[in-house]
Amino acid sequence: MRFEIMRLDDIDGAAVDSTVVDAASVDRIVQQAAASGQRIYIRPAETAVL
Repeated sequence: MRFEIMRLDDIDGAAVDSTVVDAASVDRIVQQAAASGQRIYIRPAETAVL
């Protein structure tokens, strides 16, 4: 499964940038965000329908 992780602005909470990662990478990114005090939003990535 893949997830979209958006980095949020500290002032208004707007998404500053986003990336799509696999499930194995989510824990590492959450740990890094927690250590630096960064605000993030995580949601399942949209899947392309063929």
